Amino acid sequence: MDRPVARIGIIGGSGFQQLLGLTGTTIVECETAFGKPSSPVALGLLDGVPVAFLQRHGLGHTIPPTSINVRANIAALRQVGCTQVLSMSAVGSLTAEVPPGHFVLIDQFIDRTIMREKTFFGPGLVGHVPFADPVCGRMREALAESARAADAQARNGGTYIVMEGPQFSTRAESNLYRQWGGTVIGMTAMPEAKLAREAELCYALVAIPTDFDCWHDGHEDVNAALVGERMKRIGATARRLVGEAVARLGHHQGPCRCGCDRALETAVMTAPEYRDPKMVERLLSVAPHALHLSSTKE
Repeated sequence: MDRPVARIGIIGGSGFQQLLGLTGTTIVECETAFGKPSSPVALGLLDGVPVAFLQRHGLGHTIPPTSINVRANIAALRQVGCTQVLSMSAVGSLTAEVPPGHFVLIDQFIDRTIMREKTFFGPGLVGHVPFADPVCGRMREALAESARAADAQARNGGTYIVMEGPQFSTRAESNLYRQWGGTVIGMTAMPEAKLAREAELCYALVAIPTDFDCWHDGHEDVNAALVGERMKRIGATARRLVGEAVARLGHHQGPCRCGCDRALETAVMTAPEYRDPKMVERLLSVAPHALHLSSTKE
């Protein structure tokens, strides 16, 4: 059987697929051990590089942040052969240094979500992946080079505060997150980044500020219409950045120097003879290279 093509997975909003302009597109309906993903997966070429695009909120933006089946999304990207995932996320800016229209190449997160399935592990198979550096440094370097080539104003590094939503922040919350050192705030980066690490995928996120949340007295408070309008305005720049990034990321071969593709080597706590075979099988469907987990004996 032929090995699947090593693709770059792209997760974005509902309008981003048309903006990318993929060629040779095939639409794949995926079924995973964790249910159906948010949308069918669009397989195609972006400037000659194999990619897979998944709409985070579903066709027509019908899925609210808390209801996104992120486990199925990550499993589906693995299923179609992705080894790297590039996430695009509209956010609010928490600092005047990153006004709307700029980009932030995220390197840290503060997870404030409380209602989401955040792991592929569970009873019968306990694991704890390293997560001190939640973004693939190799991918972020490529993104920084890509931003320069695309003439996109981008901050290399920043902290993404992930709130539960679906309501936007209160003014008190917005100012609190600024005191915590947050750079941007949004609702979708978690558990996406955590699950990508458990699936041994290289993962990076480009945050796209569309507003100043509600802390900035000199600007309009965020609302859904404002977010949609600003995303349309900066769409062409985002497309150039992604095109440049995919061209660079498509050259990657071999192990990731950051160890993203080996995250499970030190993660599992459950002794081999006590591991639930069904849990192991489910985990291997998203981390197919972690074959040591299937052992039942020392």
